[in-house]
Amino acid sequence: MEQKTNKISLENKIINVLKTIYDPEIPVDIFELGLIYEVKIDENNKVDIDMTLTSPNCPVAESMPKEVEDKVRDVYEVTTAKVHIVFDPPWDKNMISEEAKLDLGML
Repeated sequence: MEQKTNKISLENKIINVLKTIYDPEIPVDIFELGLIYEVKIDENNKVDIDMTLTSPNCPVAESMPKEVEDKVRDVYEVTTAKVHIVFDPPWDKNMISEEAKLDLGML
């Protein structure tokens, strides 16, 4: 049970870090924007993140995944971090959180 609690705690720390990374074209963090599809943490605290971009031609297609990896890797318990860019399902505005939609005036 303790290991599961620790994993949830680590996942929360990672999500908090992801919320500090903003899309350069939309003033919303990548987590609330819905760009993070999955955060996987194994028993050795190796982190794999499935994320997407707002479009395949996104101007930060190379720099943003590296920024995500670097910041997640800096979380104390994380041993390694790897970002996998996926486009299935394709991102759309419906993936934006209610809070972010409110901030963007979409509600």
